[in-house]
Amino acid sequence: MRAWLRQHRQAALRGARRMGVLNALVIGVALALPAGGYALVESLRALAGRLTLEPQISVFIDAKRVDAAALGARLKRDQRVARVRYVPREQALKELAAVQGLPELAAALGSNPLPDAFVLTVADESVEPLAAELAKVPGVTHVQADALWARRLAALARLVRLGLALLAALLGVALIAVTFNTIRLQILTQREEIEVSQLLGATDAFIRRPFYYAGLLQGVAGGVIALLLVALSLGVLNSQVRTLAETYGSAFRFTWPGAADAAAVIAFAALLGWLGAHLSVSRHLRRG
Repeated sequence: MRAWLRQHRQAALRGARRMGVLNALVIGVALALPAGGYALVESLRALAGRLTLEPQISVFIDAKRVDAAALGARLKRDQRVARVRYVPREQALKELAAVQGLPELAAALGSNPLPDAFVLTVADESVEPLAAELAKVPGVTHVQADALWARRLAALARLVRLGLALLAALLGVALIAVTFNTIRLQILTQREEIEVSQLLGATDAFIRRPFYYAGLLQGVAGGVIALLLVALSLGVLNSQVRTLAETYGSAFRFTWPGAADAAAVIAFAALLGWLGAHLSVSRHLRRG
């Protein structure tokens, strides 16, 4: 066991000496693109998650022209409507005054300009036809479909995440090629040393091991560089986002998703480095 550990320690040291710093920087810059995009999308998704994503319809009524109780009973009987909530104008004004930054505005209004309303929770496919029907009901002054934009934002976020995954896959192939070429050049410069080692009885595993560690450590270094670049970029963005968010009374910031995601970036980079080294060494040994 000690001999096995000693061999791996020596191979790791040889691999660290062979590691290409510039190649690690290339890996870091390339991986920073999808990693940074993922951080931005996850931050926006968390913001959208705090909003209601259930399709809703707000039906504003003229209380003098329509019987609110009768209309409410009619809406509750409609099979397309999951929930009905009646919001009288007084309650609507209280909710408006409770929003951060708006109490002064609500106080300055004097008389209450808000109408009575029903808030309906419905299924996705029922929103547009039901809204069109309710707009024709006598006494209904306005119909507004709420939360559809938030659902579209969530769908857009899923599309962007898929795009980032494809980008990471394409860049991964390119980074494997970079590592492959780096290890290939190292093998060519050490061909005579490798041939002598084989004549002395060195196994393929012994020859492969330092190159595997070189690719692995190069990938790890690239992953760490990617995380540092993303953290620096998010810090610069947050310096500007902070000012904008404060104008809306929000504390929103772009944040890195967490330690698990950071570890995943490093593991992915290490895998790319190892795979590039494996392909390069295997090709050489097959030819040898």
